[in-house]
Order: sequence, then C-alpha cells, then structure tokens
Amino acid sequence: MNMSAAKIEIETATPAASSAPVVAMTPRRPPRAEVYARMARETAVRVIPPLVVIALLTLVWELICRRAGSALPPPSRVFTDTKELILDPFFDHGGIDKGLFWHLSASLQRVAFGYSLSAIAGIGLGVLVGQSVWAMRGLDPLFQVLRTIPPLAWLPLSLAAFRDGQPSAIFVIFITSIWPIIINTAVGIRNIPQDYRNVAAVVQLNPLEFFSKIMIPAAAPYIFTGLRIGIGLSWLAIVAAEMLIGGVGIGFFIWDAWNSSHISEIVLALFYVGIVGFVLDRLIAGLGKVVTRGTAQN
Repeated sequence: MNMSAAKIEIETATPAASSAPVVAMTPRRPPRAEVYARMARETAVRVIPPLVVIALLTLVWELICRRAGSALPPPSRVFTDTKELILDPFFDHGGIDKGLFWHLSASLQRVAFGYSLSAIAGIGLGVLVGQSVWAMRGLDPLFQVLRTIPPLAWLPLSLAAFRDGQPSAIFVIFITSIWPIIINTAVGIRNIPQDYRNVAAVVQLNPLEFFSKIMIPAAAPYIFTGLRIGIGLSWLAIVAAEMLIGGVGIGFFIWDAWNSSHISEIVLALFYVGIVGFVLDRLIAGLGKVVTRGTAQN
C-alpha cells in the first residue's frame, strides 16, 4: 500500500517537474546612480585639467598685464571693454558696424565654399596621383613647389584675376587647403593593401565599384587626416586674407580694431577665432570617426 502510494506520488510529481519553466539568467544592470557617477568621473577627467590650466594662465596674464606701463590689457579690462560685444553679438547698424556673429558668419561662409571646392578637387587629384604612376611623376613635383607658396602671396594674383574681394578670398582658401588633402589622399591610395586589389580582380569589380567599395574606404583614414589639416589652414587663410580685402569678416574686424587702437576687441576676436577653429577641427574629426568607424586619427 505504501509502495503503491509512493509510486503514484513519483509519477505525478515527474510531469510537474518536467513542465517547470526555465528561468533565463540575465546580467544584472548596474544601478543608474553608478552609471551617472562613472560618466561624471570620465567627464571630470577630460574637463578639469584644461580648466585648471586656463585658470592658471589667466591668472598669470592678469598679474603681468596689471602692472603700470603694460602694453596689453589684463583679462578683467578686456571683459570690461568688450562687454557690449559679448552680450550683444547680433547687432547690425549697417555697413561694417556689425556684431561679431555677423563677422564670424561671413568668414565661415567663405571658408565653407572654398574648403568644399578644395575637398572635392583635392580628393580627386589625390586619387589620380595615388593610382597612376605617370600622374604622380608629372604632378607631384608641381604640387610640392606650389604648396610652399604662402597663402597671402596668392592674394594679389587672385585680386588681379577676379577683381573682387569675395572670390579672391575664396580662391586663397582653396589654394591653401588643397595641398594636404591631395598629399594625404595620394598616400592613402598608394597604401591600399595588395590583397584588396587581388580580391577586386577576382570578383571582377568595375572601376566605379573598385573606387567606391575598395579605394575610398581603405584610404578614408588618410583622406580625413588631410581634411583636418585643410580645415585648419582654411581658417588661418581667411583671417589673413580678410585683413587685406576688407568688408565684413572676422579678419577685417581684427584689422579695423587695430587701426582704432581697440586692443581689447582684438583679444576678444582672437578668442572667438580659436574657439571656432577648434570646433571646425572637432567636426571634421567626428565625421571622420563616423565614416571610418574609428580608424581615423582623432
């Protein structure tokens, strides 16, 4: 009697055990506070050191320039003299009497146009020089000579050719920034592994497919290195060119402030020039990181 009851109990328990749900083990997520704390630490490691250095340099600048007979204003005086320009960068009183926003906007428009032309032409010529031995032998010496000419040396020639300041400034940007793009693109094309070329030959890619699927992706880190150098040279060139061509632009603003002996305005404009140049470099670097999936230099 007891054995039969035990047998029945085992038989009834077995199906229940076999039908028990399987519990999937999921990794435990860290608490949200811990995630935020880690993000705060990473941000602090990146932000605090440059802030400390900037604060120390500002303090040294203040102490040195507060002495009697100093030719440069201290930071406190720069802020006092340029407070209206800082608080209202959007004013427009007509002519060249505009806020810094409009001067920077005009300069950025010239840079965007000239740099876009140099990027298109530079990548195309770089691919040609990197892919063709004859093109490299014929064009590389010419490029090496032309790239050593200072940017402002092109300005009189461009003014004589275009007879207008706007296209002359764009040409100076173009001719200044194109060389690193050509050279780095050509180096990237020449460094494409032979295995990639062999695979392209095996699968019988046509020239357009080889260009889009093999050549550009393989050379992209080099191309974006050239583009980063080019955007920095473009920003340098436009500031220098605008000092001579006049009109609205951050370069002319600096030159006009010098002629008016407004040294504090020059310091403020240089600060904005540096910030905009840094942002432009970061934008190209971020785009390169996205396109090359992190293989481009950052």
